[in-house]
Amino acid sequence: MKRILLLILCLAFFPLIVMATGAQSHASPVQPKNSQTSQPHAASGQPKINEAPPVPSDVAVEHIVVVVEENHSYAQIIDNKKAPYLNALAKRGALFTDAHGVAHPSQPNYLALFSGSTQDIKNDSCPHRFTTPNLASELISAERTFGGYSEEMPTVGFTDCSYKGYARKHNPWVNFTNVSAAVNMPFTSFPQDFSKLPTVSFVIPNLKNDMHDGSFEQADTWLKQHVDAYVTWAMQHNSMLIITWDEDDFSVRNHIPTIIIGPMVRPGRYAQKIDHYNVLRTIEDLYGLPRLGKSAEAAPIRDIWK
Repeated sequence: MKRILLLILCLAFFPLIVMATGAQSHASPVQPKNSQTSQPHAASGQPKINEAPPVPSDVAVEHIVVVVEENHSYAQIIDNKKAPYLNALAKRGALFTDAHGVAHPSQPNYLALFSGSTQDIKNDSCPHRFTTPNLASELISAERTFGGYSEEMPTVGFTDCSYKGYARKHNPWVNFTNVSAAVNMPFTSFPQDFSKLPTVSFVIPNLKNDMHDGSFEQADTWLKQHVDAYVTWAMQHNSMLIITWDEDDFSVRNHIPTIIIGPMVRPGRYAQKIDHYNVLRTIEDLYGLPRLGKSAEAAPIRDIWK
């Protein structure tokens, strides 16, 4: 009789036991206090709270060439029939419709793009000497390479403030004591075998060919003559071209074009608001470099990648 009563009780309460067990199995597990998952910003590779996520890790770029143009706004360049090659590049790559310089006049923008800081420079004065980390020093520390190529600069390691169409104010790497003079090169040193390019190169046309003193047509023709072969090669060799301007035509908005082209880039127009710090941050993330100055606070460029 006792066994029969016990069996009846078990059958009566069995559904309640099953429901309780099922509910518990769908609840979130309790993590121990010392579990790594309870410390999301520890050495798990996740970003800090105030840090933007990096460029996706599967984006690989062998070489980057950065060309810096001068003193023209987005409205002056984009859809301008006097710059057909530039506009063809804008259609082949990612065109940023809300890109900006960070200052006026020229020199602080070049310093920002190269070092993550204007180095408290507010004019085009020359010379200056800085000891802070920069893109070149960080690439070298990471066992990668850097090269700066300035048109009409007469010799490797040249330090004078100007020579013909060359202006030191457009050449930020010459100002840093922790950058070898050997990477400060005339544009005549730009290799024709693009596989021999440094990891990151900057190309600085002279004052006529960068739109500072010359015409739209002159700058556009120069780019086609000197950059088009690299673009063709880059599309077959996992490499990238960035064309940007230091500043616009001295407006308050400082609205400039920025174009990025490469086989890993989805062509189109992108509305992400960027400036020189965002571009620098993106280059740093692509090569796993420390974030310099204000680039640490800037979001990398994300949406353009295939």
